[in-house]
Amino acid sequence: MTRRIAVVGGVAATSVLLLAGTAFAHVTVQPQGDAAKGGYATIAFKVPNERDDASTTKVEVNFPADHPLASVMPEPVPGWKVHVTTSKLPKPLTIEGKQIDKAVSKVTWTGGKIEPGQFEQFPLSVGQLPTNTDQLTFKALQTYSNKEVVRWIEEQKPGADEPQNPAPVLKLTPAADTAGATPGSASGAASAPGDNGTPAKTATASSSDSSDNTARILGVIGIVIGIAGVAFGVLAGRRRTA
Repeated sequence: MTRRIAVVGGVAATSVLLLAGTAFAHVTVQPQGDAAKGGYATIAFKVPNERDDASTTKVEVNFPADHPLASVMPEPVPGWKVHVTTSKLPKPLTIEGKQIDKAVSKVTWTGGKIEPGQFEQFPLSVGQLPTNTDQLTFKALQTYSNKEVVRWIEEQKPGADEPQNPAPVLKLTPAADTAGATPGSASGAASAPGDNGTPAKTATASSSDSSDNTARILGVIGIVIGIAGVAFGVLAGRRRTA
């Protein structure tokens, strides 16, 4: 019986590891503060290494062509080189009274390493965010030192299960009343790029990613406790009948 309980415990522990790996392995994007429609925001792409025998050596993020962003400024990440690619727009944009005929189509980070069991965050200051959509989808490619490329490009379909390699999605919040406020001010809904050319950072960190992860962990713990309870119940029953 002791062996059987040990086996049940081992299966439960393996399930925890598998579920945790599935929950945390995705490339995601989160705003550092609010990502309000029509404003500027600082966002970060979180890239975990999901391989045991290779390092992540390149991260490539493609920007949505249907909602182009004219201003994209990367924050330096130690050990990494960044390249911002712009493309000509089929139709010029008017931003703050200026016509923009080019927008960022891709940002690529190379030269660094994300070792197994680690993750890296790649921050960007972006804007102006569109006002006619509730979210932006970024398709990302993650290249490993063994030349493997994982394509995080699958879009979530309404009512369907999460795809195996989901594309990072940035949720946009409704624009706040910012009358009399300047972009990036304390009363504004979003932050604009800094005057010195570095991304402006907001003071409030997003907690949605950690909340989702906490919920998943609590669910897994509940499953493990349930399995352990069944195992001890069987053991107690056998002792009584003996």
